[in-house]
Amino acid sequence: MEGNTATQQCGPIGIFDSGLGGLTILDGIRHRMPQYDFIYLGDNARAPYGTRSFDVVYQFTLQAVEKLFSMGCPLIILACNTASAKALRSIQQKYLPQAFPNRRVLGVIRPTAEVVGTLTKSNHIGILATEGTVRSESYKLEIQKLYPATTIVGQACPMWVPLVENGEYDKPGADYFIKDSIDKLLTADSQIDTIILGCTHYPLLLPKIKQYTPKGITLIPQGKYIAESLQEYLQRHQEMEHNITKGGTCKYFTTESSEKFSESASVFLNEPIEAIHITL
Repeated sequence: MEGNTATQQCGPIGIFDSGLGGLTILDGIRHRMPQYDFIYLGDNARAPYGTRSFDVVYQFTLQAVEKLFSMGCPLIILACNTASAKALRSIQQKYLPQAFPNRRVLGVIRPTAEVVGTLTKSNHIGILATEGTVRSESYKLEIQKLYPATTIVGQACPMWVPLVENGEYDKPGADYFIKDSIDKLLTADSQIDTIILGCTHYPLLLPKIKQYTPKGITLIPQGKYIAESLQEYLQRHQEMEHNITKGGTCKYFTTESSEKFSESASVFLNEPIEAIHITL
């Protein structure tokens, strides 16, 4: 433990997701800050996290955080809404102060909550997300801390992640499930004028989501806003910024088949990648 607390660690930014969705966050960050080194870790073998309990998500997320720390990352982004909702606070408050006080783990919910209140005009905000994220009410809590006058309605979309993970996101069969979830959300609150896509997989569904979302409603995919928030964070925390290596590299690791991950990730990122298999 002494060794962990005494030395400052220099290395890449770690990006963790339960599967492939976090690649949309990585893509947004790399476009904005291409100079940094990155490691992406997908726990594809145990995805999805959305229906798992708080305890299980915490244990899985902690294993990933420890792995990325062992690979030299001074800063980790939980590019997974479920992990951010169910594990981030415990990791920040209980684990880091004891084990790695000089390293940081950040999530995706807070930065999204900060921006959504500036975009809504009706103060009625919808959340499309996994069952775990909706049930946690993490978005509602974060948004209403910052913008108490808002009304927040969540709608779980249980089929959306499987559609993406199985490469069906642009097929006709996806339309029913996408329209159904959007209709349910807007039936619950017809005044919604801003919708958060509260899962990192959902940007791949964006063409179809736009098709079934009425005009005048603002959709918020997270990649752009997480990238802006991270850039501002590093400007405010120069000691952390100095500890991130800058070679413009990105390495990919998965707990599933490296060939399968590489093929799917190349679709997400529109470039060929080679992943390495890893165990947690």
